[in-house]
Amino acid sequence: MLNLSVMLEESARTHPDRDAIVLGTTRLTYAQVEAAANQVANLLVDRCIRPGDKVAISCPNVPYFPIVYYGILKAGAVVVPLNILLKSREIAYHLADSGAKAYFCFEGDAGLPMGTEGRAGFDETTGCEHFFLVTAGPEAESPIEGVETMGAALQGTATTFDSIATSGDDPAVLLYTSGTTGQAKGAELSHANLVLNALACNRLLENRPALDTHLVVLPLFHSFGATVQMNAGFSTASTLVLLPRFDARQAVSLMRQEDITFFAGVPTMWWGLLQALTEDVDVARIARNLRVGVSGGASLPAEIIKQVRERLGVRVLEGYGLSETSPVVTFSDPAREPRPGSIGVPIWGVEVKLVTPDWSEVEDDGTGSAIGEIAVKGHNVMKGYHGRPGATADAIRDGWFRTGDLARRDADGFYYVVDRAKDLIIRGGFNVYPREIEEVLMTHPAISLAAVVGVPHESHGEEIKAFVILDRGAEARPDELIAWGREQMAGYKYPRIVEIVQTLPMTSTGKILKRGLT
Repeated sequence: MLNLSVMLEESARTHPDRDAIVLGTTRLTYAQVEAAANQVANLLVDRCIRPGDKVAISCPNVPYFPIVYYGILKAGAVVVPLNILLKSREIAYHLADSGAKAYFCFEGDAGLPMGTEGRAGFDETTGCEHFFLVTAGPEAESPIEGVETMGAALQGTATTFDSIATSGDDPAVLLYTSGTTGQAKGAELSHANLVLNALACNRLLENRPALDTHLVVLPLFHSFGATVQMNAGFSTASTLVLLPRFDARQAVSLMRQEDITFFAGVPTMWWGLLQALTEDVDVARIARNLRVGVSGGASLPAEIIKQVRERLGVRVLEGYGLSETSPVVTFSDPAREPRPGSIGVPIWGVEVKLVTPDWSEVEDDGTGSAIGEIAVKGHNVMKGYHGRPGATADAIRDGWFRTGDLARRDADGFYYVVDRAKDLIIRGGFNVYPREIEEVLMTHPAISLAAVVGVPHESHGEEIKAFVILDRGAEARPDELIAWGREQMAGYKYPRIVEIVQTLPMTSTGKILKRGLT
């Protein structure tokens, strides 16, 4: 038997009274989180959720996320984490595509009405049988009439549960990714994928049992936060201090108050932290406790690495990964000086090579300039794309997964990403695929054709820009189209810049030539 829920169960057994989760004044011990996750597992079994069934969750970084996540795993079901910014039409797609039988959705607030959007998406599907509204207060009444709350559903549910036996190869999490082609696809990650990736992170970062305290600002519905902090952290009985929405000043305050030893973030978060280290901040105390700094999602500028080391006394270790690889593939070698711009070297148990379009390995010319597509093999590679055998066969051959990212390798084995997969936009650490945005834009009655590209942005890395051709006789202003897109798409997806044009550059075969758009 191997079930990812062992990450929680073993720590609850060995360190029951240690704080597992901290959010504001709420502090839950490992024993309390274990008991609550057992209640979720009992609820699912009572509602006829069987091993292998899919259960979706939309939840920010609050204690309910790990409680529901591990409860689903205990029941032998598969977790389907959804981005909390998704709109109802997007939620409906994910529920239907995954075949989810149940859906836990946090209520949100006026600024982010997750519960309303989630219920609307649930109502658009036919296969999802159970909807549980997760309220901020466990005993609160449902703000949506006629909708069952998780708190009410858990009333009287037992706090003990014998986790369902699963094998290492059984799917544990179905993680949706836009990847490099078409609509979002669900990457099937097994229990072994996720357990071994978390343990590899602990080995690499020398995480210490029952001694580390993580500040968790990365969303737990994303593979980076889920593996590197939640799963890895829970397996070492670390304390996870949650921050639902990143705010640099608040993050710095928590680093001081909670004596944070581990911080992971995307480059914009590290930049924000440096800006928040003002004269009134006890930087010495923060630096005295901070032991590990991790960055991913995009390359961290050398100047930020330098400033973090000077002001906080910690080396920021950079890594590379994808949803399909659980996610970590490469990481800075702690035993060697970090190399700015490098994604590091393969982690324990993982192989990396550079390949050509026909899967041939790129020959190393000794200069470090040979470029190829990154291919990965190891314990971290997904089982495949859910319900898409063709896409799986295209991406995986003989155990090797091709990432779509181009890179080079220096003489010491350090890898450097030189280009993203064609057209993929990375905005604030989130993957955005232009084709999906274009298809939504072209449902607007005034738009005849749309092309979406990423343009450089100071804080987000890339911003989303749409070039649109209006229908003959139609009228629309850019600000109107931006506002409409905000209503139709998740907050990280809709274009902030819209330019109305008369024509778009085309190739000889009639395809839009996006490199001509800026």
